[in-house]
Amino acid sequence: MNSFSHLNAEENPAMVDVGAKTVTRRTARARSVVALNSEIMQHLNGTDITTKKGPVFQTAIIAGTMAAKRTDDLIPLCHSLGLDNCQITITTEGNDAIVDCLVATEGKTGVEMEALVGASVAALTIYDMCKAFSHDIVIKETKLMEKTGGKRDFRRD
Repeated sequence: MNSFSHLNAEENPAMVDVGAKTVTRRTARARSVVALNSEIMQHLNGTDITTKKGPVFQTAIIAGTMAAKRTDDLIPLCHSLGLDNCQITITTEGNDAIVDCLVATEGKTGVEMEALVGASVAALTIYDMCKAFSHDIVIKETKLMEKTGGKRDFRRD
């Protein structure tokens, strides 16, 4: 039976000891989907939405990147990681903004949480910057799409 990795022998919250793990190349890609409406999408100008606050997607990319780098400040039991790479892309499909966050490092622990935090904060930034047009915005999902390195790789079809 699997047990939760962030509980110690007394079943109290504890950071996982990764001291004995091998350093490997670790990558993760997470996706958030933000459902916008036609009132908001009418402001789509090429590949970005323009608002009085500035370019929505460009700002969301910066916010998501900053958040991924600070994941350990937000999630209590995450290890501090120096990221080698963080790439956020935002595309549209119909009225959905698709946020993909790809993160990489050389380390003893994975970067899934950094990718998830980056995608999530980028999605929240889209919400924040578009709410002046409409509050009919839904962050539909945030999920891990793939990870490499560590014990096992994962890829969502």
